[in-house]
Amino acid sequence: MEEIRDVEVIRELLETKQYTSLRQKIADMNTADIAAVMDEMEEEELLKIFRILPKSMAADVFSYLEVESQQYIITRLSVKEAGGIIDNLMADDATDLLEEMPANVVKKLLASASPETRRDINHLLQYPEDSAGSIMTVEYVDLKENMTVEDAVARIRKVGLDSETINICYVLDATRKLVGTVALRYLLISPSDAVIGDIMHENVVYINTLMDQEEVARQFQKYDFIAMPVVDNEERLVGIITVDDVVDILQEEATEDMEMMAAVMPSDKPYMKTGVWETWKKRMPWLLLLMISATFSGSILTTFEDALQKCAVLIAYIPMLMSSGGNAGEQSSVTIIRGLSLQEIEFKDAYKVIWKEVRVAMLCGLTLAIANFAKLIWFDGIDILVAVVICITLVMTILAAKLVGCVLPMLAKKVGFDPAVMASPFITTIVDIISLLVYFKVATLLLGI
Repeated sequence: MEEIRDVEVIRELLETKQYTSLRQKIADMNTADIAAVMDEMEEEELLKIFRILPKSMAADVFSYLEVESQQYIITRLSVKEAGGIIDNLMADDATDLLEEMPANVVKKLLASASPETRRDINHLLQYPEDSAGSIMTVEYVDLKENMTVEDAVARIRKVGLDSETINICYVLDATRKLVGTVALRYLLISPSDAVIGDIMHENVVYINTLMDQEEVARQFQKYDFIAMPVVDNEERLVGIITVDDVVDILQEEATEDMEMMAAVMPSDKPYMKTGVWETWKKRMPWLLLLMISATFSGSILTTFEDALQKCAVLIAYIPMLMSSGGNAGEQSSVTIIRGLSLQEIEFKDAYKVIWKEVRVAMLCGLTLAIANFAKLIWFDGIDILVAVVICITLVMTILAAKLVGCVLPMLAKKVGFDPAVMASPFITTIVDIISLLVYFKVATLLLGI
């Protein structure tokens, strides 16, 4: 509600051209809140507000804006103004922006940026997408192990303002190899003539530049750090990753998994920013694949058409069997995919997982079969033998669904695919086919049709 009121107030000040009041209103707001308000504005209003921003706030506000808003603003600023914005952004934020821009715009922006900024951005752009190197920032405080505390504090004063964080400083040897860390609080309480090498923490946990961003997030979760150093293959410090980057990673990975579990090709754009045509392209391939695979169910029904004519009551319980199997498979797959993502489950645990799911499936299947048998006899009034066929099929369907739901994600992980690909829609289609085959085979054996 507060954000809505801010949008209304700022829009009114813009329309009435009360620019002094508008500038004061904005100056009193948090930079993230300003960006949230700006993202709600029309494009022309967006640019006007950005030009009114105090120079000291412009880059910070810009870093919080959505990508579309950033692109609109940056392409309408002069080359000099745009270069100033790029220079004042943290290197990782500037790199993220440039990766989304057209090549001709990137060329102009880099040409107008300072040599140091160009060097930092080009350094980050060389790393594989979604690696630690591609998301790290190169703005950090590094110290030499032979420095005194007094020298270290002087260096922090010199470079700290342009650093992502100064809470933790990174200690390097003469070859820039990471040898330790020292917290700012220790510097403040240590004697001014103390040597950094004597007070630093030597047991450093670090991340390699090529580590996948998902693994990076797990490392932060494991060690509960707010920042972690990033080193190359020779253990030389090249950057740091902070917890705000990890929050973005978690959101991106969770969104991607949810989309894949719903049989939607992953997209890096918000729903409201994605066009109809682009949404169609993301959804259509999976829908087409699932539709084609679902035709096998129709083929099975056609094959057993004579049996269905002899015992038409079987048709009424096909949806229940398919639905129960799909739900059971989804339960297993979601649990296993989550376990694989958190590294609670590995492929070597396959036998333990399968044995556990078999036992769970038998308990679930028998419970459902007993409840269903009572309903079939007392409420539906069907023949006992037909009820037995339906209940046996239900148990076997639940068992098959649980097995498919746990095995497919682990196989996908083993061969290098994202386990989320093997989620609900795909597994449901397979289970539907299995349940129909089992249903008619059991009916043929017990009912003689």
